[in-house]
Amino acid sequence: MTTPPRVRRSNPDAAPVVLDELSKQIIEQLQRDGRMPYAAIGKAVGLSEAAVRQRVQRLQEAGVMQIVAVTDPLMLGFPRQAMIGINVEGDLESVADELAAIEEIDYVVLTAGSFDIIVEVVCEGDGHLLEILSKIRAIPAVRATESFVYLKLRKQTYSWGTR
Repeated sequence: MTTPPRVRRSNPDAAPVVLDELSKQIIEQLQRDGRMPYAAIGKAVGLSEAAVRQRVQRLQEAGVMQIVAVTDPLMLGFPRQAMIGINVEGDLESVADELAAIEEIDYVVLTAGSFDIIVEVVCEGDGHLLEILSKIRAIPAVRATESFVYLKLRKQTYSWGTR
């Protein structure tokens, strides 16, 4: 079993992987229940357990999907979550790499609009958030930040299917 990469990057210049209908169905089954046995997936999509196992492995190796546990930060003692919009002067890619290296940052995306980069953080409290903001602001190319503190999570889903 391979360990998923710590930092996952999307490459917009890479050609999209063309999925056949069976691979799409397998992904959709796993989006509903990531612990679903391969035999049950095979029954649902009309393949053998071994064929499902091989397809899942190929999809993971190709970077199409990861199978991970999704946790509730509040239940794990992380009561403060926030999105932070960041304005940068200079090379966005190098700043994004520096941000991705900060342990508490779990999401880094380059954007168009009011911010150059948006990051998501999960913190132990407001003091911890302040420490992370200090780390971010210490990056020389960072010109400004704006924090959006989460008050309540209404919806989070990973089951958008494969369309």
